[in-house]
Amino acid sequence: MLSNKVIENVLYAALSTGGDFAEIFVEDRYNTNMRMTGGLLESNISGRDFGVGIRIFNGVHSIYAYTNDAKEENLIKVAKEASMAISSSQKELVLNFMKSPIYNRNIIKVLPSSVEKGRKVELMKRGYESAKNYDSLIRQATVNYLDEEQNVLIANSDGVLAEDQRIRTRISIQAVAAQDGEMQVGFYGPGASMGFEFFDTVNVEDVGKEAARIAKTMILADPCPSGTMPVIIDNEFGGVLFHEACGHALEATFVSKGTSAFSGRLGQQVASPLVTAIDDGTIPNGWGSTNIDDEGTPTQKNILIENGVLKSYLIDKLGGKRMNMRSTGSSRRQSYQFAPTSRMNNTFIAAGDTLFEDMIANTETGLYAKKLGGGSVNPTTGDFNFAVMEGYLIENGKIIKPVRGATLIGNGVKVLEKIDMIGTNLALGQGMCGSISGMIPANVGQPAIRVSSLTVGGRKGDE
Repeated sequence: MLSNKVIENVLYAALSTGGDFAEIFVEDRYNTNMRMTGGLLESNISGRDFGVGIRIFNGVHSIYAYTNDAKEENLIKVAKEASMAISSSQKELVLNFMKSPIYNRNIIKVLPSSVEKGRKVELMKRGYESAKNYDSLIRQATVNYLDEEQNVLIANSDGVLAEDQRIRTRISIQAVAAQDGEMQVGFYGPGASMGFEFFDTVNVEDVGKEAARIAKTMILADPCPSGTMPVIIDNEFGGVLFHEACGHALEATFVSKGTSAFSGRLGQQVASPLVTAIDDGTIPNGWGSTNIDDEGTPTQKNILIENGVLKSYLIDKLGGKRMNMRSTGSSRRQSYQFAPTSRMNNTFIAAGDTLFEDMIANTETGLYAKKLGGGSVNPTTGDFNFAVMEGYLIENGKIIKPVRGATLIGNGVKVLEKIDMIGTNLALGQGMCGSISGMIPANVGQPAIRVSSLTVGGRKGDE
């Protein structure tokens, strides 16, 4: 993508007025995004994004610049302009690149770019028909298809030279059910770091039916009562609560500045002894998996919390300098237009030993949150508010009826302490995570968990 000589010249220019570290990130990305509404292809966007990011450190301060003009003279110009913001004595730079060996965990069988667009549209039509024809209550269905090929090159003044190819494919379906002037939405969106062979593992008709099933169930549901009660949060995308309310607070982005509830708490009990939480960027073909992070560091399995004890943070190079700790292979960015920072990859609570049926049977009264939706979180305090996409009331140890309009309100750290049962049914769900380095694909997950006491927002007076 760039020759070693060009890389050397740009890094020399980046450190020409000082600084103690310089880095080049080159990205060449191909995207296909299609959207189908009402059975018709509403948008069809394919394109290529190419650019180069240049980052310079001076101690714990950094400057970042980017360009989509990869000519050597322009890159040197951008690097010198960025270096003007760094004021320190010039570093003597001796470069000896050692190309990093990459172990490829994400085996690709069929490049999406080799597949005719007509085949992709046919998949979307099948998913649409499956959702729309599920029941007469389903009034609308929308299908989104995504595939992308991202090729990156990362080089820095420490001698790192690494390249990686990331292929991802996803289909997501949203169904809308309507009755008596009200609407409810169901959504399901599986994806993986796989090529077009992803559709050998996922049945698009099943994706459509699941989205429609949720929408139909919720349009027929009674309003959820409000109050404080035990809550069982199911597996797969239920892990978004830990991801948002706790995972972000474990990133060096916040920890290194002392603005996280977990700052300075390594080795302390921060959760129920039942809880072990992991971020693993090495899961083969995982939605959030890469071979190297966006600083060229190999990804790894990081045990964040073990038996309730805080063991590790998610650390990038700059955060590591501030914390005097090594990178955990957790640096990510949306594209060359963003400086990288510490982010999650595939983050989940590990499986426990309680059967889901026993968890329900041992809950006298409470809420079963089968599917979670969106929410808001304050990463500094851990306070959160999450919508329940699909919920059910539990009475006398049995699931009795679906309820809609529920929200979960609480604090991430306190929720970790109140987990008193963890199921065996670990599963992961796919999502897009936003932070200061942009939107990135990330897996969330957990088995079913029970929180002994949690505030549920709903309709007052129905308790």
